[in-house]
Amino acid sequence: MHKVLVIVPFPMSDENLSKRQAQLEAVKLGPGIRFDFKAVRIAPVNYVSQQDALLADVGILEAGLSAQEEGYDAVCIDTVSDSGMAALRSVLSIPVIGAGRHAMLAAQMLGDRFSILSMWSRWDPLYKKTLADLGLAHKCASMRSPEMEPNNQKLLKGREDTVFPALHRVAMQCIEEDGADVIILGSTTMHETHAYLAERLPVPVINPGPLSYRLAETALRLRLSHSKSAYPAPLAPRPDMFRAMGEHVAARS
Repeated sequence: MHKVLVIVPFPMSDENLSKRQAQLEAVKLGPGIRFDFKAVRIAPVNYVSQQDALLADVGILEAGLSAQEEGYDAVCIDTVSDSGMAALRSVLSIPVIGAGRHAMLAAQMLGDRFSILSMWSRWDPLYKKTLADLGLAHKCASMRSPEMEPNNQKLLKGREDTVFPALHRVAMQCIEEDGADVIILGSTTMHETHAYLAERLPVPVINPGPLSYRLAETALRLRLSHSKSAYPAPLAPRPDMFRAMGEHVAARS
């Protein structure tokens, strides 16, 4: 039995964590693999500044440090920002899959130019960073949103009647005005919109979270992981320091 750890980028209740786990319903995975969802202890309120990005990196690194020791075979990061991915790849040899970059790379398999559909434009710097890292800025037709502030705990519950049509309207602008032939959902917090949009849009819609689970399964079956030449191990690992940070935050909350 393969075990995959999914790191959720915000502290949350069991009820809200179950809304993240619901992403598994969107993909049929083979037998012999289990996904466990774990919320971080260190996190910003949202991802809208450089300080937030730093906190997110630290929190996700701290949450995944012991994954290999705990018997996990792969790690998925449940945020399109890919926070902590590079750091975890430097300390783990098991596959570490980031939802954001893999969604963009998958979009290149399905079409030529893609648009990133998000809830609000304050997330745009996250996408621009990944696009720059991958050298894919010229393949991004647009980044659009209906400017609706997200709720990273309750997701879209109770707002479906307003959010779903608004996202559809903006997605059609991406297709008709910007020339996108693939749409990427800009956050795993938007996964509840995928079925609605996929049924109504004339182009493929990538749901980053479930895609990352499938890629983790594929990496395990093919016995592939990231290159340690690209992600070298630290000369002086400090897992104790990061764990102490997590314990301190947990004790105060």
